[in-house]
Amino acid sequence: MSTTSQAVLAQAVAAATVTRAVEVAPGALAVVPAVFARCFAGRSCTIVADTHTMAAAGTRVQHELRAAGIAVAAPIVLPGVPRAKPRVEVSHEVAARLRAAGTVPVAVGSGVINDVTKYAAELAAMPYLCVPTAASMDGYAASGASMLEGGFKHTVRCAPPVAVVADLDVVATAPGAMAGWGYGDLAGKLVVGADWVLADALGIEPIAPAPFALVQEHLRGWLGNPAAIAAGDRQALGGLVDGLLIAGFAMQAHGNSRPASGSDHQLAHIWEMEGLERDGEPVAHGASVGVATVAMLAVYEWLLAQDVVARCRQCASRTAPEASDVVKELEASFEPALVANARTEMEAKAIGTAALQARIGRLGAAWPELRARLAARLVPAATLADWLTACGAAARAEDIGVPLPKLVADIRRARLIRRRYTVLDGLDDLGWLEAALVAVPGAYRGIGASR
Repeated sequence: MSTTSQAVLAQAVAAATVTRAVEVAPGALAVVPAVFARCFAGRSCTIVADTHTMAAAGTRVQHELRAAGIAVAAPIVLPGVPRAKPRVEVSHEVAARLRAAGTVPVAVGSGVINDVTKYAAELAAMPYLCVPTAASMDGYAASGASMLEGGFKHTVRCAPPVAVVADLDVVATAPGAMAGWGYGDLAGKLVVGADWVLADALGIEPIAPAPFALVQEHLRGWLGNPAAIAAGDRQALGGLVDGLLIAGFAMQAHGNSRPASGSDHQLAHIWEMEGLERDGEPVAHGASVGVATVAMLAVYEWLLAQDVVARCRQCASRTAPEASDVVKELEASFEPALVANARTEMEAKAIGTAALQARIGRLGAAWPELRARLAARLVPAATLADWLTACGAAARAEDIGVPLPKLVADIRRARLIRRRYTVLDGLDDLGWLEAALVAVPGAYRGIGASR
């Protein structure tokens, strides 16, 4: 990891609202007892892991803690095969055991273990310590956990960890695909930044300078050496871990996921809610985000090539959709169990005709400068696909078992599940969503042969 990356991480920790300690280094498991004693003096703990992560690091963490005289209760070990999902009911079960034992949870694992433990800690009114075992996602240090409830994927508000200890030797021994998942999750921030710039320019959600800068000013550096990450290089992996943690701290500082989640995540959440599988296993969040980011970059490429100012003039008298029409679209797009949640999200961002026309006017006036800002922030879809491939990550929709017609249909649905304003809402405002979607398959065919 670079000195700059470490300095940014230290800055993020210093500004964090909850997290007080972060250690990222080879051999860092050895400092878990000291970090635990400093943050949870006099407390006992329970390790939460799955069968894979217990073997990879949980047993060692348990040994180190006991050797330091810290009381460790029987661990909570979730199944490793099939890979667990972050279900709300699992967190409730873990929380019940934590309350009964009165122990501080130590999450030893990657995305699902961290989210399940984070929410369980919130339910049990406990702080927790996070020991990542892979550079696989950006939620380790974030406020909130991405959970499945009744089949709907949403962010549950809960406190981030008090401390994070990431041993790069452990991270380097994780299955190679997992670093690719983390790289895909981090690459999504290219689109996240553009979506936030768009929402800011339209007066919908102002950019918060500090959280925005934490992620966006350093993103290209973290993404800059995908082949070294694939090779398990400790410095490159350290940079990836730093970037993922800093994205989490940006969310912690901002109070929600805006600094790290945009249209890329909305598309990925569609697949996660459907239980998308590849070779009998759930497709990982980061793999979905990486593929979704390539798709959204293709959408942005189409938009940047259009005469948006002229289109805004054409749409000056456009009327807002009727609420009944939105409900019909939701009912045609989702299973009944998901429609109610999606309807709540769409109602939260609904506006009337006058407000829509004013927003279109703002877009037309801002577009020349806005277009330049967006173009400077984004990379071509083909470029990101090359980076993902070099990292050993999924790049094309078919890499995760999504045919191109389904990809197009899912992009259309993605804006319906979140109230957050993104490029998909901008295209819909202009009546251009369908035209942009027509361009996506062509962009994917131009990326190159599937791996």
